[in-house]
Amino acid sequence: MCHGELHLKSLQFPESGVLIFQEDLRLIANNQEKMPSASCDTLLDDIEDIVSQEDSKPQDRHFVRKHVVPKVRRRNTQKYLQDENSPPSDSTIPGIQKIWIRTWGCSHNNSDGEYMAGQLAAYGYKITENASEADLWLLNSCTVKNPAEDHFRNSIKKAQEENKKIVLAGCVPQAQPRQDYLKGLSIIGVQQIDRVVEVVEETIKGHSVRLLGQKKDNGKRLGGARLDLPKIRKNPLIEIISINTGCLNACTYCKTKHARGNLASYPVDELVDRAKQSFQEGVCEIWLTSEDTGAYGRDIGTSLPALLWKLVEVIPEGAMLRLGMTNPPYILEHLEEMAKILNHPRVYAFLHIPVQSASDTVLMEMKREYCVADFKRVVDFLKDKVPGITIATDIICGFPGETDQDFQETVKLVEEYKFPSLFINQFYPRPGTPAAKMEQVPAQVKKQRTKDLSQVFHSYNPYDHKIGERQKVLVTEESFDSKFYVAHNRFYEQVLVPKNPTFMGKMVEVNVYESGKHFMKGQPVSDAKVYAPSISKPLAKGEISGLTEEFRNMLGNHLNAVSHTLGATQQDSASSRMALQLQRLHQDCTLRMSVVLALFAFLFAFLIKVCN
Repeated sequence: MCHGELHLKSLQFPESGVLIFQEDLRLIANNQEKMPSASCDTLLDDIEDIVSQEDSKPQDRHFVRKHVVPKVRRRNTQKYLQDENSPPSDSTIPGIQKIWIRTWGCSHNNSDGEYMAGQLAAYGYKITENASEADLWLLNSCTVKNPAEDHFRNSIKKAQEENKKIVLAGCVPQAQPRQDYLKGLSIIGVQQIDRVVEVVEETIKGHSVRLLGQKKDNGKRLGGARLDLPKIRKNPLIEIISINTGCLNACTYCKTKHARGNLASYPVDELVDRAKQSFQEGVCEIWLTSEDTGAYGRDIGTSLPALLWKLVEVIPEGAMLRLGMTNPPYILEHLEEMAKILNHPRVYAFLHIPVQSASDTVLMEMKREYCVADFKRVVDFLKDKVPGITIATDIICGFPGETDQDFQETVKLVEEYKFPSLFINQFYPRPGTPAAKMEQVPAQVKKQRTKDLSQVFHSYNPYDHKIGERQKVLVTEESFDSKFYVAHNRFYEQVLVPKNPTFMGKMVEVNVYESGKHFMKGQPVSDAKVYAPSISKPLAKGEISGLTEEFRNMLGNHLNAVSHTLGATQQDSASSRMALQLQRLHQDCTLRMSVVLALFAFLFAFLIKVCN
């Protein structure tokens, strides 16, 4: 080994850091300019061959040692700062973030959203109405129509653009979890909403989680998540109770069946307990909801009337019960009992019965399992036995194969019954459904039929004859324009009343003095009695409902675990910083010793040569 090689190797420094003497840098630079090569191809007779006359003498180098300036490589400095200031990657503590929840679709979906909000809030998350300030967006979707899914997809894109954490829920991901725009995102199934906290926690940590299984008990499919879970009602005065999930039909246009599956009903006693709890929390109105309330109980040996008779026993005076949608085949079996229940003073004389089309040919293609005569029989019977009843219905315009004659039959049905509440939908082929494979009606024809039927609907005013009536109405919310309170009379017709805070959540008497297409206006009667349906004060907006003792215990264990994790993480973080500081100190000492030894070796070799 030549002297030059020995000299150069003695100045090699560890990668982690280096202390450089300014004078030595100058010497090395000068030497490199004078050396033809750093290799040993050129034989050097003496170490003096690499030192010129202009180089500093040993005593000069000794004199400038007091000007030593320690430096650390910039790359390593940044690494140390990052390690010291940033917590470990697994130290994000769930349970303290802000969450924005958006729900599309039916009242069943809204109930699911309320349950998810309640559980998350119980575990410490803040539910916010400000999407921009939220750390995570929980998007609860509807798969009934294309526009609803389009809004859902656009919200996902916006969340990604704003670097929000995302959890997806509802019928869209449940029915089609492999869609491209859902890849890599966390999903919670419609029957797994009781595990929303787990999914959110893992998503906050940066993981992607998917829970899409079916709840079963001894092989039997259950109705879904428990009814006694915490929830945050959007309206503290209204409780939405899902009495079953799924249905018994196989409609060719329906995508919801792919998500909700077959019928699975909740036991009567659980539903009654939920209703009791709601009234104890100040609720004055209960909505029963499902994909088909009329089919309730057929899977567990009971029926909708049996449930309703149990529920009316626990409804306090001044509170009301509203039934959800029921398909004609199942209500036909219970017409007599249903008429009696709808005449009960604490049950709204209101029923939502979708007809979809007044053409038997179209109904057969839809696989609706009834004919137009069945629908008429139900409506005629109820209108006769329940005077003044409100019948709401749905109609699809432009279903595959629908002819002009088929459509005209539907128009005649609307003209005959003059439904006060009519939901008109343009047909949208949903992916994976049989109807999507059928020959489609041209888009312009579907649009025109939708427009024509809407004109028929708006050609009559269903409430003109009620001006001057004295009605009892239950006040439950504020109008969209914030000018009135919204109430409903016994037939679930909308009545706008003055914004008197003492009316909210109460049943009051009014005189109807004006009517519109979708509402009436009422003036409170001065001598009327005001009914307070509950002795309990309603929960405040955003307050958590249903914190059972079991859940509180579960919550306590969770919060203790979170507290322990937080403390451990902070301790680990402090320990990590201390370890880094010690490591850096050790490395600095090592570097100093390495440089000193290298210079000492160089000087020692040089002095030996001089002395010789």
